Amino acid sequence: MLELAKTKEDDVVYDMGCGDGRIVITAVKEFNAKKAVCVEINDERIKETTSNIDKNGVTGRVSIVKGSFFEAPLSEASVLTMFLLPNVNEMLKPKLERELRPGTRIVSHEFEMREWIPKEVVKVEDGNMNHTIYLYIIGENKG
Repeated sequence: MLELAKTKEDDVVYDMGCGDGRIVITAVKEFNAKKAVCVEINDERIKETTSNIDKNGVTGRVSIVKGSFFEAPLSEASVLTMFLLPNVNEMLKPKLERELRPGTRIVSHEFEMREWIPKEVVKVEDGNMNHTIYLYIIGENKG
């Protein structure tokens, strides 16, 4: 996802949902992003991510915003990653269009953003499954 977004050192990466923190940690460790933030509401995921941030030595470059995707400020993001269900993607679209600057790259794992035109669609095989990853760019996502 970070590769598809062409993540680089001046990027601020936001991940909608931490999981175990691998996206935000990878963003700063391997892609040298300036900063990475994950938005998470689940306390267990926050604990797991916090532990992984510490283990990976990226404290200060990776942070967690506890709360809802719909309430967290996103305007700082230059790259936004998500692995959310289609109905959540739909509900988030107005917020993304309102808060994200033109040129912001949005990468959605598995689920498209209906009525948006992807800049790129990539199929990825991980040995067991096939995945589809969609890249959208704010300002270039409408027909």
